[in-house]
Amino acid sequence: MIQIKTAAEIELMRAAGLVVGHTLELLKAAVEPGMTTQDLDDVAARSIRDAGAVPSFLGYHGFPGTICTSVNDEIVHGIPSPRKVLREGDIVSIDCGAIVEGYHGDAAVTVPVGRVTPELTELMRVCEGSMWAGFAAARLGGRLSDIGAAVERHVWPHGYGVVEEYVGHGIGTEMHQDPQVPNYGRPGRGPRLVQGLVLAVEPMVNLGGRHTRLLDDGWTVVTRDGRPSAHFEHTFTLTEAGPWVLTALDGGKSRLTHLLAAPAAG
Repeated sequence: MIQIKTAAEIELMRAAGLVVGHTLELLKAAVEPGMTTQDLDDVAARSIRDAGAVPSFLGYHGFPGTICTSVNDEIVHGIPSPRKVLREGDIVSIDCGAIVEGYHGDAAVTVPVGRVTPELTELMRVCEGSMWAGFAAARLGGRLSDIGAAVERHVWPHGYGVVEEYVGHGIGTEMHQDPQVPNYGRPGRGPRLVQGLVLAVEPMVNLGGRHTRLLDDGWTVVTRDGRPSAHFEHTFTLTEAGPWVLTALDGGKSRLTHLLAAPAAG
C-alpha cells in the first residue's frame, strides 16, 4: 500500500533527511586511506545520535551497523568492520538512514579513497548523474516509471551495467514501503506521481555487467564479475514547484535548477 504524507509528515522527513545529509558530509570528509569501515560507522553513529535521531539501519532485520559500507565490487549492504581497511584507489559506497519522530530519511554516496583512476571517477559521475536525471524526470501527474527510464537512459550510452535486483522504494514511517522504484524500464507506466508521495531513488551502476551475487554473510551484495560498482541515493518528494530532495542540504536546488531548465530529451 502506498503511503501519502501530509505536509507535517514531510517536514519530519525533511528533518530526518537533514540529519542524513549532514552525516554523509561528515563521512565524505572523513574517508582516507588507512581507516576502516568501522571507523566510518563510528562517525555516523555519533553524528546521528548527537542530532537526537535514531539510526535506521542498526538492527534492521538484524543488520549490525549504523551505515552500510560497500567497497569496490561490493554494490550494497556491506557490513562495517574493523578488519576492512580502506586503501588508496578504492571507492566506498556509504548508505545512511536516520529516524526523527518515527519518520525516515535515506541517502547514499560513493566516495573515492585518495586518488582513484579516471575510469572510477567517471563511473561515480555517471551514477550520480543518473540519479539526478531521475529526479528531473519526475513531475506531478507523471508516472513512476518515468524515473527509472530516465536513470537508465542516462547510463546506457556509457555501457555500464544497471543493477536490476535492488531498487529504490517508498519511504516514511518504515524505511522500505511501496512502491518499488526500479532504475530501468519504459516511461509512462505505474502509479501516478502525486503530492505527498515520498520516494528514495538509488541507482546502482556497475563498471561491468549488471549481475549480482550475495555473499555468505547474508547481506553484502557484490558484482558477479568482480568489477567495481557505484551507488547514489536521495529521498525526495514532489511539490508544485518541482522535486524537493529531502536528504540534500540545499533541497537539490544546485543540481536540479539547470536540469529542469533544459529542454526535454526527444
